[in-house]
Amino acid sequence: MRAGKAILATLLAGAISILIAIFGQPWLGDSKPLSLQFPDLRQATTNRLAELPDFSLPTLAGEEINSTTWAGKVLVLHFWASWCQPCQRDLRLLQATQGVSDQLQVVGIAIDTPAEVTAYLTQNPVNYPILLGGGEAVELSRRLGNRLQGLPFTVIFDHRGRRVHDHFGELTQSALGDWLPPLITQAAQDRTH
Repeated sequence: MRAGKAILATLLAGAISILIAIFGQPWLGDSKPLSLQFPDLRQATTNRLAELPDFSLPTLAGEEINSTTWAGKVLVLHFWASWCQPCQRDLRLLQATQGVSDQLQVVGIAIDTPAEVTAYLTQNPVNYPILLGGGEAVELSRRLGNRLQGLPFTVIFDHRGRRVHDHFGELTQSALGDWLPPLITQAAQDRTH
């Protein structure tokens, strides 16, 4: 019990020290006020792209693929990396999802080096396109709603190119089962009319 109290007291003292260092500076005689810059999270969420943007990224073979390639389909964009274990589980789930309908297209955007992606996919092939992304893909994911800029991050667009779902973290079969069938049904109905 004493060790727990000692740890708690140490953490509390550290937090107070940090707060004094940040906010106490003007009170302690420093003539320069401290200016902290925090991102405007309201702006980050209201400026999210509502539609699939026009972008091009390379495949592992070096071919540039444009986002218009999948026009008219329900599109699942999955931002991932080979070192990310939740991403790896998502890839297996999305591989099973890819074959559900010809109205659906899964596209992986790897935020990783070509060598690492190639090595991973050699051992774990997928049945959908993988594009390579660098800083521009990280920025794209941020503009699509990934405020934390972490992985995995998934965005789903309907067949008209409207962003309808975004999800930070590992996907579940249940979530995909809720999100995708209505979108696929609507795409199929619109195609026949």
